[in-house]
Amino acid sequence: MPNILIIDDDVNICETFESLLSRLHYDCATAQTISQGFKLLREHEFDVLFLDVRLPDGNGLDCLSDIAHFDNPPEVIILTGDGDPAGAEIAIQRGVWDYLVKPASIKEITQTLKRVLKYRQEKLDKSCDAKPLEVAHMVGTSSIIRSCFSLMAQAASTDANVLITGETGTGKELTARTIHTNSTRSQGEFVVVDCAALTESLLESTLFGHKKGAFTGADTDKDGLVKLADNGTLFLDEVGEMPLTIQKSFLRFLQERVFRPVGGTAEEKSNFRLVSATNRNLETMVEDGDFRQDLLFRLKTVHIELPALRLRNDDLELLSQFRIKQLCKQYGMPVKNFSADFFPILAKYDWPGNVRELFNALEQALVAAGSESVLYARHLPADIRIKIAQASLVRGMENQTTNATKASVSEKSDQKNAAPVSFSFEMLPTLRQFKSDMEKKYLLQLIAQHGSNIHGMLETSGLSRSHLYALLKKYNISL
Repeated sequence: MPNILIIDDDVNICETFESLLSRLHYDCATAQTISQGFKLLREHEFDVLFLDVRLPDGNGLDCLSDIAHFDNPPEVIILTGDGDPAGAEIAIQRGVWDYLVKPASIKEITQTLKRVLKYRQEKLDKSCDAKPLEVAHMVGTSSIIRSCFSLMAQAASTDANVLITGETGTGKELTARTIHTNSTRSQGEFVVVDCAALTESLLESTLFGHKKGAFTGADTDKDGLVKLADNGTLFLDEVGEMPLTIQKSFLRFLQERVFRPVGGTAEEKSNFRLVSATNRNLETMVEDGDFRQDLLFRLKTVHIELPALRLRNDDLELLSQFRIKQLCKQYGMPVKNFSADFFPILAKYDWPGNVRELFNALEQALVAAGSESVLYARHLPADIRIKIAQASLVRGMENQTTNATKASVSEKSDQKNAAPVSFSFEMLPTLRQFKSDMEKKYLLQLIAQHGSNIHGMLETSGLSRSHLYALLKKYNISL
């Protein structure tokens, strides 16, 4: 019997659902807050969750990633009184089944519920027979990357065209190779086309090959990349860089899968699977007239958007352990351990270069550690540690300014017969005093991180030994 959970702070809504679901012979539980709902989710397994957005202890949309972490999580239907298009977009992007606006009719709720239960049963049946996705070189357990793995498995089971998007360094080519490896075409070639390097003059010979004597220097027949991808996968890397003049010709070829080598007279066919990748927003490029809309439609039968590393901090530790083990094996050294401060420091950085930047930083840390058996935060590249320290100081400045403003506003609001409250900066210290406070705070944090390890403090701060001692003396700080 299906088990349904409703999380809504409106008691009347909960009672209406209980009555309806009872008539449908479904089990039902209700909660008025997120915390109550999560307690039920931990104790029981539910098939469907009706989730309100505005709840006493938080926003329902913010809980979706946590819900996805449960084993066999329920299908989620957002139920809200706010007809917010942006909220609907966020909900759908985060994998909810549907988005219903209250007051939804009994008929609408019933039809939606029957559809979602049918879908869930089919999904569970397929999952029993599905071949597990082999992701030997892709690491992560966060809900957002697990959603990507699920899409990759779906893509691998078909021959549909796939478009992979994401920032530089998120692993687009690795994703494409994983799809190829898990597909029925795994015995064929995985052929990479660098679209940024394609020019109109090289397009035909690069993609379609040429016959002997087709042009000066064509001393032998040569197969193009398209022919090499026959029965395999053709990967268009950085497809957003493909010149507009080439896109029309390429679209025609994609539709027919027929080509003629340069200098050839007979048409040839290639049976390949197409996967494309880009770090650009192709929809925006279409609006700007820089990318053909019909080509975009052709490319994105399945769309996989890879998350930036800053959106999957939960995976930092796993990724780091994976990479360090990989590097230690490569360098023929014992696997190193991590200090207690290592992962918290990683989490403070935004990683604009994503996984690629993380892996590069870890390799630099490994080299810096030398024969030491433990990796410390001080082993990380200096530029990353400096950016983390600068960000920490900026946050400290913002907090101090905010606290000073709040104190001033509070003081004024307590005065009787005072003029209307306005924001004031009367409590701000002088710039010199502020700099001194931040300098002292930095030194204390430096000592907290490294203890009495002078060498570590010098590496992290970039200070000379004499300058460090002078500052410690200035603020009467002892090690």
